Amino acid sequence: MKGTIIKGIGGFYYVKTEKEVIECKARGKFRFNELTPMVGDNVEIDVVNNKGSIEKILQRTTELVRPAVANVTQAFIIFAMKDPEINEDLLNKFLISCEYNKLRVVICFNKKDLVGEEQNEVISNLKKIHYDIITLQAKGEEDFSEMKLRLKDNITVFCGPSGVGKSTILNKLVGREVMQTGEISERLQRGKHTTRHSELIEIEGGFVVDTPGFSILDIDFIPKDQLQYCFPEFDQYRDECKYRGCLHSKEPKCAVKQAVEKSEINIKRFQFYTKLIDEYKDRRY
Repeated sequence: MKGTIIKGIGGFYYVKTEKEVIECKARGKFRFNELTPMVGDNVEIDVVNNKGSIEKILQRTTELVRPAVANVTQAFIIFAMKDPEINEDLLNKFLISCEYNKLRVVICFNKKDLVGEEQNEVISNLKKIHYDIITLQAKGEEDFSEMKLRLKDNITVFCGPSGVGKSTILNKLVGREVMQTGEISERLQRGKHTTRHSELIEIEGGFVVDTPGFSILDIDFIPKDQLQYCFPEFDQYRDECKYRGCLHSKEPKCAVKQAVEKSEINIKRFQFYTKLIDEYKDRRY
């Protein structure tokens, strides 16, 4: 019997099959293979006398560390249009993390009542890269229909800086409080250590992860020669560079740099990319 692990706690894994959720234990063989079942894993289970056991973990398409969830397919990157102001470098880091993890990206700009979308240069530039963008007002009477349409057949994680409405949006999507908001969550983060287990919540023909993702935005692990592939606007120019293995930084006759000069690639995004490339030589290994 096949299913998906939607929760794991205290050595027990709760596997959703076509008909029901079954509590399972993992076979000891996984420990010997240094493989631990994760929330999001697609698994094969055996059920005897109403007791389930995980017999096989199917191949993972993605594996996130924070939150620890397998097979995530999509990220809702949540930012506010104002209050707080958009931190473009931070937004770019979220986009790079998602691109490197091969996640479909939906950028959600909250607090649209504070500033018009047509006035926002950041949104305008992202649309030129063909990112999927939604604007909303989480504390208004928003019906979240656009977000719900994108949930089907996906395992979706929410990520973004604090204070932008991630918890409010997720709670309203699900229809109940699954993430604490505001001052409560801030106090918990500053208080004593508590173990937090991710859980998948079924909604609109897909699943959402009930904890925010990418809580630590360390992109230093991305190999230098792979960073360029996290900028989709480079794709159509990359193969036109004169030199094979061009990093689009110091090399002459680079098609990507020529596209920047023609304003076909946003110069601020490109400058952020070259800043990251330059930082590699300053690292200690």
